[in-house]
Amino acid sequence: MPVARPESSDSRTRIIAHVDLDCFYVQVEQRKQPELRGLPTAVVQYNEWKGGALIAVSYEARKLGVSRHMRGNDAKEVCPQIHLVQVPVARGKADLNTYRNAGSEVVSILARKGRCERASIDEVYLDLTDSAEAMLRETPPESLESINEEARKSHILGLKSEDANEAQENVSKWLRRSDANHQDKLLACGALIVAELRMEVLKETQFTCSAGIAHNKMLAKLVSGMNKPAQQTVVPSSSVKGLLESLPIKKMKQLGGKLGTSLQTDLGVNTVGDLLQFSEEKLQEGFGINTGTWLWNIARGINGEEVQGRLLPKSHGAGKSFPGPRALKTIASVQHWLNQLCDELNERICCDLDQNKRIAHTFTVYASAYKSGDSESYKKFPSKSCPLRYGTAKIQEDAFNLFQAGLREYIGSHGVKTLGHHHNGWGITSLSVSASKIVAIPSGTGSITKYFHGQYTSPSSKETQDSFVKEAMPLSPSGSESYSELEPTDQLQPENNVPCLGLQEQKRIPWKDQDSSCSSTVQTKDGSGKGASPSIPSGSGCCSLVNQIDSQGASRVDSTMPTLERHKRKIKPSDKGTILKFLKSYNLSCSTPMQENVEMVKGSQSPSCSSLEVNQAELPRRSLAECSTNDGSYNLDQNAQRAWNYKIDEIDHSIVDELPSEIQDEIRVWLQARQQPGMVKRPSIIKRGSIAHYFSPDRNT
Repeated sequence: MPVARPESSDSRTRIIAHVDLDCFYVQVEQRKQPELRGLPTAVVQYNEWKGGALIAVSYEARKLGVSRHMRGNDAKEVCPQIHLVQVPVARGKADLNTYRNAGSEVVSILARKGRCERASIDEVYLDLTDSAEAMLRETPPESLESINEEARKSHILGLKSEDANEAQENVSKWLRRSDANHQDKLLACGALIVAELRMEVLKETQFTCSAGIAHNKMLAKLVSGMNKPAQQTVVPSSSVKGLLESLPIKKMKQLGGKLGTSLQTDLGVNTVGDLLQFSEEKLQEGFGINTGTWLWNIARGINGEEVQGRLLPKSHGAGKSFPGPRALKTIASVQHWLNQLCDELNERICCDLDQNKRIAHTFTVYASAYKSGDSESYKKFPSKSCPLRYGTAKIQEDAFNLFQAGLREYIGSHGVKTLGHHHNGWGITSLSVSASKIVAIPSGTGSITKYFHGQYTSPSSKETQDSFVKEAMPLSPSGSESYSELEPTDQLQPENNVPCLGLQEQKRIPWKDQDSSCSSTVQTKDGSGKGASPSIPSGSGCCSLVNQIDSQGASRVDSTMPTLERHKRKIKPSDKGTILKFLKSYNLSCSTPMQENVEMVKGSQSPSCSSLEVNQAELPRRSLAECSTNDGSYNLDQNAQRAWNYKIDEIDHSIVDELPSEIQDEIRVWLQARQQPGMVKRPSIIKRGSIAHYFSPDRNT
């Protein structure tokens, strides 16, 4: 549904560009094979039916009658000399990574001049307002002796010319007008900046691109493809009405579907300019307040949508279509393709995590289907979502469970056949999976842990990523449950996931709470024990680590644990994700400082610690064992990096005020529980003559 965004106070002076790469897939292939330049070429996404579908056609081939709507065989009939280049294939489907990476090259160049929003694999929005204003202050266009050729080739809407030479001369004059208003001067600066950026893209990547320059995203997008290839179009405010009055209503973004058809049938609107005859109230009355206001705005070229500063995608997805006779009709075939799609998705989210330090939180499965002999076969197959768990096997398991839940809802609970059985009741014509709600790893993740781990870790370190990934791995959904998207904070629960418990029934097995009366110890091959903390293993890549744990971890830990211990794990509820886990994760030693001090006043000795066998593969390479000392302080293992010790009663409470607000109360409650008034504690140094001296066990009598 269109969203009516109000104009900001400076929206009329914003300079927005929409950059569109020309025949991008073809250009990528021509860069790899320079001999194809200047020849009729098309990129084909291969399948066995009629030579595959064309996804990009060069301008040379278009002149010879080839269009994107053709199949490969049809293109050869129309243009026998055409060169068909196949999209790379991986996992039985098209692999677009080559084109994504090439698009990223262009984005990095365009982002040098302003806020950049990557709209698709070959489209980018730029907010050049700041750069244009800086140019207008420092080197205004009217002060330039000459305008470069690329800028002179610009198309200024409303500027009339007889021939190409006269057009370039008129454009040069328009760009350097000293009597122009402030808006047009800023547009002139924007045109010069975009021309320069396009030349840089060509020089560094060998790709040509076209662009539209206007005061908002809507207008810039409308004109960027008006003069292709390798050209740019500028929309002065005075030319907006002329642009829109003859623009077919179906050409406007978001009006190509039912809404545009409704405007044509209900109001007789065929062009965007036709909307000008209706008041805002009339449009709101017929289409609702939000949509009515939006329609009134676009008729006048008003669009308040901001350019989002986003160089990275908002989500990752992988999909495949199965048209006509290729429709999937068995559970086994669906599971096979879901596994392929999930493998690709896992590769991409892991690459995003490694390169950009971002975590995805929501996993969704989409499908298109039909039902034979059913009057409601048009019913949309329901999409299903659940919290995303990193690791190929986990994502594949969740995808299959979500699909089964959607299929039951689509055709009824009795229609789902057993694995591999063929039937004629339904068919799947497309499948796709996506990872969304992608957020950057918080910058404070490493800084808060140093107070409790005794280490200084940076947010970009592998250890920080590993621990964050573990927190972002919620439980697998059951095939019989319904799923809704969760907020990231609802998903960070440190639970152990066991993917091998079957498809219909999953049991949640949280990590056993760490007992305050013992420390964990690694039993090595020679029988010696080494104190260790059950944290995520460090020193390895985060995604390879996740996949290793996914394939080996949960079931192996469970198999090495005594039966009684496993039983306790199953029935004991898991802790919520909380900052306090850092206060106890490495405090496996003996007792709390408060308890120790009370016992020492009574003259008791520090209790000894019993050992607990832990699977060595699940422990960190560099362990941090922690045991309390006789004076109530915490000491980290001598082998740990940058050993740290502290006393609860010596913590400066003012430090708590410097922590993020959402965890301050939690820390204060934790401290107060361990510093209760009236609790008798043995001071680290007892002076003779103080009242504590009379109660000290070693007082001389």
